[in-house]
Amino acid sequence: MHHHRRARAIAVIGELNVDLIASGLTSAPTLGSEVLAEDFQTVLGGASAIFACGAARLGHRVSFFSKVGDDDYGRFCLNALQKAGISTENVAKVATSKTGVTISLSTRNDRALVTVLGAISELRDKDLDLQALHGHSHLHLTSFFLQTALRPSFPRILRQARKLGLTTSFDPNSDPMSSWGPDVWSVVDETTILFINQEEALHLTRKKNVREALKQVSERAPYVVVKLGPRGAIAAADGQVVSAPPFKVRPVDTTGAGDSFAAGFVHAFLSGRDLHECLVEGNACGALSTQQVGGAAGQPDLLSLERFLRRNRQHQ
Repeated sequence: MHHHRRARAIAVIGELNVDLIASGLTSAPTLGSEVLAEDFQTVLGGASAIFACGAARLGHRVSFFSKVGDDDYGRFCLNALQKAGISTENVAKVATSKTGVTISLSTRNDRALVTVLGAISELRDKDLDLQALHGHSHLHLTSFFLQTALRPSFPRILRQARKLGLTTSFDPNSDPMSSWGPDVWSVVDETTILFINQEEALHLTRKKNVREALKQVSERAPYVVVKLGPRGAIAAADGQVVSAPPFKVRPVDTTGAGDSFAAGFVHAFLSGRDLHECLVEGNACGALSTQQVGGAAGQPDLLSLERFLRRNRQHQ
């Protein structure tokens, strides 16, 4: 049993920030005016951390590699990871940096984000001890566009992980500058599983529809998964294309749903499930995460995931 637990350890190299979430806005915020929100909370944010929490909830040992400022928000992040059972041995506290902050203003249907990168954009290759990846089964990388100092090293990190016998996943996540240059492809070429959303898939390939985009990208990575949000997900591997419809839920807050989806997919993948089942478990984790405010609060453990799947399978 002990070996089995050790075999499924997941490493995440990525960004840590706090999410300051104002939810239930009466209308979209605009400059020069004030709107009221129903609620406010401070939670652990960042795609990497939300993925890590999702994987930890599903029973994986998770190690986090990052950098935070030596400040209140940095301590908040470390504390939140430790509470989630995630190892923070490889997170550096830097006195000269500020911990990243994302301010999220969300209505029922959508949200506006304001991000101050701070330490997120300062993490670099030489800050990382990649030998610490030993003993892990899988490495997940995301937030490609926010981690400006680390970005050029993504392909090398993934290659190094593969040499150490890990499978890998990469989710570029959204690009505030919308530059989507060719450097993304050099990362795609090195990863086992690529997660992208529909918009990214079309933008990356300049294609008109998702299936064509999927076909093109699947020539570059063994597993390509396109997240379709409220329309479920579709994936390609070994020349086959598989899709899975969404679970019908009423979202409270969609923050981190894509990262929770990825955690569910990777969990199923590491458990040896087939591609369709990986999508179904990903969809379930994404759906459940929307039921509470913040990226990690609604994430299921194994028991609630199984219960949710049993209850909802007949609608699939």
